[in-house]
Amino acid sequence: MLHNTTAVKIIKSNPISAFGGANFVFDYLNKMNIDQICNDRLPPMVNQSKYSWKDIFYSLKTVYLCGGDYIEDLQAHLKPHFTNNPFVKLASPDTVLRRLSQLSEQTQSCKTKRGVVTHQYCTNSKLESLNIDILKKLGVFKSDKLTIDYDNTIIFNEKEDSKMTYKRNYGYQPGVCTINEENILYIENRNGNSDAKSFQLDTLKRVFDLLDSQKIKKVHNFRADAASYQYDVISFLQSKVDNFYIGCRNSYVEKYFSQVGQWEEMKCEDGTMEVGSIEITPFKRQSPSNKAQTYRLVVKRKPKKDRQIDLITQDIYDYRAIITNDFDLDTKGVAAFYNQRGNMERQFDILKNDFGWNNMPFSSLNKNLVFLYFTAICRNLYNKIIQHFSKTNRYLKPTYRMKKFIFRFIILPAKWIKQSRQLKLRIYSYNHYQT
Repeated sequence: MLHNTTAVKIIKSNPISAFGGANFVFDYLNKMNIDQICNDRLPPMVNQSKYSWKDIFYSLKTVYLCGGDYIEDLQAHLKPHFTNNPFVKLASPDTVLRRLSQLSEQTQSCKTKRGVVTHQYCTNSKLESLNIDILKKLGVFKSDKLTIDYDNTIIFNEKEDSKMTYKRNYGYQPGVCTINEENILYIENRNGNSDAKSFQLDTLKRVFDLLDSQKIKKVHNFRADAASYQYDVISFLQSKVDNFYIGCRNSYVEKYFSQVGQWEEMKCEDGTMEVGSIEITPFKRQSPSNKAQTYRLVVKRKPKKDRQIDLITQDIYDYRAIITNDFDLDTKGVAAFYNQRGNMERQFDILKNDFGWNNMPFSSLNKNLVFLYFTAICRNLYNKIIQHFSKTNRYLKPTYRMKKFIFRFIILPAKWIKQSRQLKLRIYSYNHYQT
């Protein structure tokens, strides 16, 4: 028999959540009426449905807002932290995936004019409109000039329908448009065997048709890599944007490198390089008679590390070229402006590592496009979220990626308490949180 034992009084109360900072984020999203946009653009739920589109979207966002990698983290790790939360009602992983899969549209197949290989791609009109509406809410289209960047990225995977990529691994190769370098504008999921050059004109037509249908003002600048160096693509862009800047390198443009008379030195990330420009008239065979356009070829060159002489150019330089219809901006300005499209690779890195693109949950191209769009919307919203909270919290900066934001803001012991018939969030921190 135990003697002199201390009496223990057990008090039952709501559990303390490790992710109290997420409450401020959800409150901010509610003030932006993101839930209303979702309900307006997405198919209506039945009256008996336990979860709304807001719950589905917030459940998905919670995964990445709290450092998760997979949808299954909702049940395995996050559910207890959001019990009785007034802002979000977490759905199970199966419910989230079932709802997302219902938004998928049919995968399309096509072939090139002379090819025998079947190419697969898919689009999603509902999510395109939803994304545009949210970008409007974020004020993205209010900027003085709109710049669109287009690029393809490889997402390696072993899904049931994935094809071999040019890097000799299975995966998808979606085409992605960003607007003003920071926000995802458009996604078209492609299978791995569809290279960036094939059907690019069709993709860009769908992008600009979407902008026209949403009454978006004219795009000022368009940037892309050498896969866009095609007569049909450049002719189309000529009628849709003020200025385009497209990388190019083939035997036709290489013959002009030696004709550049004046070279200027400019700084770049890894040292210095020289730039020069010359006017050229490409696509003479493809153009109607006497209607070939003259463009500006901006050439960049850097000395090779091994200083070995090139057999064609007869010098020691590595060359890169940009074709543009911008004759007003100086040569250094064109080179610097085109180099900014390197932010596309940064965006792909963020999407793959911070927002789950490397861990797609479905086994088919069209359903995974739904996932890519929803996580891209999460990425777009994160830009606004980090900008907002960094203004009032000195330990945050607008350039922080998700991991730093989680450590410095989201991970906050807190719990909801009921006081005077009101729900109040009690936080346990030395930091003074301002929202």
